[in-house]
Amino acid sequence: MKVAIIGAGAAGFFAAIAVKENYPKAKVIVFEKSKNILSKVRISGGGRCNVTNAETSISALAKCYPRGGRKLKKAFKEFNTLDTKKWFESRGVPLKAEADGRVFPVSDSSQSIVDCLLKEVEEKGIQIKTLVGVEEIIPQENCLQLQFRKTKDGQYPATLFDKVIVAAGGSPKRSGLDWLAALGHKIETPVPSLFTFNMPQESIKSLMGVVAEDAQVTVQGTKLIANGPLLITHWGMSGPSILKLSAFGARTLSDLNYEFKAQINWANIPRFEEVQAQLKSLSLENPKKALSNKRPFNLPKRLWNFLFQKAGFSDEKPWGELGKKGINKLSTIIHNDIYSVRGKTTFKEEFVTCGGISLESVDFKSMKSRSCPHLYFAGEILDIDGITGGFNFQAAWTTAHIAGKLRD
Repeated sequence: MKVAIIGAGAAGFFAAIAVKENYPKAKVIVFEKSKNILSKVRISGGGRCNVTNAETSISALAKCYPRGGRKLKKAFKEFNTLDTKKWFESRGVPLKAEADGRVFPVSDSSQSIVDCLLKEVEEKGIQIKTLVGVEEIIPQENCLQLQFRKTKDGQYPATLFDKVIVAAGGSPKRSGLDWLAALGHKIETPVPSLFTFNMPQESIKSLMGVVAEDAQVTVQGTKLIANGPLLITHWGMSGPSILKLSAFGARTLSDLNYEFKAQINWANIPRFEEVQAQLKSLSLENPKKALSNKRPFNLPKRLWNFLFQKAGFSDEKPWGELGKKGINKLSTIIHNDIYSVRGKTTFKEEFVTCGGISLESVDFKSMKSRSCPHLYFAGEILDIDGITGGFNFQAAWTTAHIAGKLRD
């Protein structure tokens, strides 16, 4: 049996290895259009590779995917985070979980994951062909023909394969999926997911580097809401809460052309009256202390100074002189702080897309195409994406593991 894997990323490598584990005598070739292999694996997690997440509940795990969670819930019963951990550790790569649930190699180096995958590929005799892009898949009787793009060095010859797994990664443009739409697959238009908020007009950017450990972010005029750490950057806002919001709101925010009002609840306390009550209490207990010397809700010092100044108070203003109006002003700033978002920033090397091959076009029990015999899918090419924390890699490992069984 001759099998082609299109794409030499995480899903492509894992699918190729899975094919050889299930069919040791199969000839497996991985085709990569660029000169780079495992590029996202190398740069993920700041070069440490956030290989999966420590979450073991399949139900909770599925909820971390704005798109694809329901289908993945069944797939995770076959290969989940525990299986990922076992897979890498059984191959000499110990993993560790951090407090926020992200899982990394103990080495804190993505090279450990890269080396492990490369070793598996080499030992199993899998061929890797770089700078060979697939232009077209042509169905033949009982097989598929791959047509390749011309390059300055010539053209790889059209070749017949018994099975093909597409693990080409996400495409930022719908046109990049035309070659698969031509085979009858429904395409969900790609839009960015996991991006940060640009705030060119907002002075809060001067606090770059400050982290509010527990904030709540909502988008005015929508039902979008997310909680968690918020990082202030030199271009606006980032951090888990912002990235989660951008993932679940990918299509909504695209429709808004990335121009909207972000509402920040710095205390992450639902009721405005509770914020008022706590500030009033603080005022009564510390009447002579200056605002700058007594911070509420464990807010970072620079952020707190910024917020009370934004409310119109000086550093030396005593808590006891705020009065009812002053308490209300501070409560509003803390509970309902508004910022104008004008655009987004995505990390080009690590871009994640919402969209791709519609899950309606795929049999999730096998990852097989419903419209093209002998064709399978794995990884980000599918309309699956997770929030930050190792979930996108886990979806890649899971779908690749299933696709590699080549079930009919």
